[in-house]
Amino acid sequence: MNNLIKQLEEYRLKNRLTQEELAQLLGVSCVSVNKWLNNHTRPQKLQVYQIEQLVKSQAEKTVNH
Repeated sequence: MNNLIKQLEEYRLKNRLTQEELAQLLGVSCVSVNKWLNNHTRPQKLQVYQIEQLVKSQAEKTVNH
């Protein structure tokens, strides 16, 4: 799980997103994203899936360019 959160933070920084903007992309609150990134809580299963898809799409874009 920590690796996924690390990838999420890398995605956020690479795309110059605020935590609020990232939260909007994932359909969650900014507070949730902040807690994930600071290891206070973990995302639920649906959110894990959404994070995986977001990170995967970024990886595919990187490979294709």
